[in-house]
Amino acid sequence: MRRNRISNLKQAATFALIALGITLTALSGVYLSSFLALLGVALIFWGIVLMYITPTKQVPISLLNAIQDASNIERLITELGITLPGVYLPPKNMKNTDSSVVFIPEKPLLVLPNPEEVNNKLLNVNKDGVFLTPTGAGLCRLLEQKSGRSFTETDLTQLQTKLPKLLVEDVELAENTEVQISGKIVTVKITGSILDEICQETENHQPRTHALIGCVLTSAIACALAKATGEIIIILKETRNPQTKTTQIQYQILTPPKTNKPSTANTKP
Repeated sequence: MRRNRISNLKQAATFALIALGITLTALSGVYLSSFLALLGVALIFWGIVLMYITPTKQVPISLLNAIQDASNIERLITELGITLPGVYLPPKNMKNTDSSVVFIPEKPLLVLPNPEEVNNKLLNVNKDGVFLTPTGAGLCRLLEQKSGRSFTETDLTQLQTKLPKLLVEDVELAENTEVQISGKIVTVKITGSILDEICQETENHQPRTHALIGCVLTSAIACALAKATGEIIIILKETRNPQTKTTQIQYQILTPPKTNKPSTANTKP
């Protein structure tokens, strides 16, 4: 009886979280607020992920796919005409080191924003780029929760060992995961991901979001890498093999330039 009561409370809290997310997303259209839209999408995603990982509750993949339809990121990127890949910022560029932010620049030569800009603005001071909450920010926080510590407290070698266990055993999002590190290139190979269909839908219906920021799983790993390395992370390439149900993602680690100093690194792969 007590277990059922706890289960019912968890389900009620999850539905409340999703309802709040839907409400905020709707209000974002009324008040034209990107902040409300992004917050609403994050709450919806978090709520549905919690539903999915609950052993006694199964959520149709079509319901998970609906998360992507609520996103205004594609529209924002399109209206701003941004074509360069997103730059996943290291924790040192944020006041809240537990959060994740992707900066999409309009120019190849990047000046990294300072913590005040990241936390308080949508556009940076020079208005040559936009800050967004990554599509995988919520999933990254879930992985940290399962890990028992923030990824900022680990390094790349530790993450290489932890990530497969988190995705396969703890959260059960994939059948197998391999992480390979070669210099500044990190390659993640994921087989049998339950989020594969969502990533495919993102690529088909939100191509700019997929190309510049990545789908939910790709983005979550980029967030984790930025925290663990303390350096800039960009997504170089994502390939998917439908026959083997395998996705391979390549990330590049870039050493951040000093704040307010021009970078000589071109973020376009």
